[in-house]
Amino acid sequence: MSFRSIEEVSDRHLHIIWTNADPVTSEHMVMMYAKNSMLNGWWDKVTVVLWGGPQKLALENEAIQAEMELARDAGVEFSACSSCAANLELTEALLKENIEVIRWGQKLSQLLQNGKHVLTF
Repeated sequence: MSFRSIEEVSDRHLHIIWTNADPVTSEHMVMMYAKNSMLNGWWDKVTVVLWGGPQKLALENEAIQAEMELARDAGVEFSACSSCAANLELTEALLKENIEVIRWGQKLSQLLQNGKHVLTF
């Protein structure tokens, strides 16, 4: 799901770094923009990276789970920071929800250093 080398990331691939665990922002910005980006062809690929609090929100909030499923159906991919998941003891639960759990620190740095499209919330 995630890229192995920065050369794999196209100019029409958006990475959304989701750090805000507020349910309203999560539903009405992160999920809405990610889903509509795919449905309307604004981006060819959208990856939402759950970092910190949103990992717990995604596992506990039914409205967010429903929005994530709609986003998945539209083609949005979800990945989570493995360090956060380990610290929050959520790794297994995220994997059960088909959310990739990997190390994101270096990948995020590569995206930023190479001028790729990154949106943070």
